[in-house]
Amino acid sequence: MRCRQVIDKISEYIDGELDPELVRELERHLEHCEDCRIVVDTMHKTVEIFYHTEPAGLPDDVRQRLNGMFTQRFRKEKPH
Repeated sequence: MRCRQVIDKISEYIDGELDPELVRELERHLEHCEDCRIVVDTMHKTVEIFYHTEPAGLPDDVRQRLNGMFTQRFRKEKPH
């Protein structure tokens, strides 16, 4: 397996959705490629942090601006 293939399969690997044979190939590659190990470890840590973190609330002014923007957008896109 090459570095590009590792990057293409990283989400499936971290989510545990990768075929067992591909897991073995990917892990063999990781044994010898420090750059890919760093990418996989960083992605795994990012997913873990995101998973265990509560979403931040939006400030009221930001929420109002977003709602206004969406309302305008949907009014423009409605067929007459």
